[in-house]
Amino acid sequence: MSTAKNGVHIGPPRFKIAVHSIVWLAKSGNVLSSTMIANQVDSHATFIRRVMQSLAEAGIVGSKGGREGGYSLKKSAPDITLGDIYAAVNTFEADQEFNVDCGDAGEQLDLELEKILFEVEQRTIDYLQQYTIADVMERVDFFDI
Repeated sequence: MSTAKNGVHIGPPRFKIAVHSIVWLAKSGNVLSSTMIANQVDSHATFIRRVMQSLAEAGIVGSKGGREGGYSLKKSAPDITLGDIYAAVNTFEADQEFNVDCGDAGEQLDLELEKILFEVEQRTIDYLQQYTIADVMERVDFFDI
């Protein structure tokens, strides 16, 4: 989990990078390459491409191949919620899981923890649905890009 400078946890790095990337796409109004986005959000182009793939599969961004290719928004900023982004990038496939054999009691504990964590994640997504990219952009002072 990523931690902001003031110690507030803001979710997995994919979520933070995805939000920053979507904001830059919204601000630019253009097609941006993964390298351009990576430079703006202080990340690596390869990581950006993975994040963008998840966002494209969720219908949030579109991608265009070729020399003039890159990524653009498929929805407007007021139509993209933080919950949409979180759900798109917070996948089990992206996480490494470690299996520890704790016997039958451990399996029962794992099942109960999974139920609880599933509920936490659903509540997180429901809460994040209240905020759009446009809301976030209104809260931030941007310099020209």
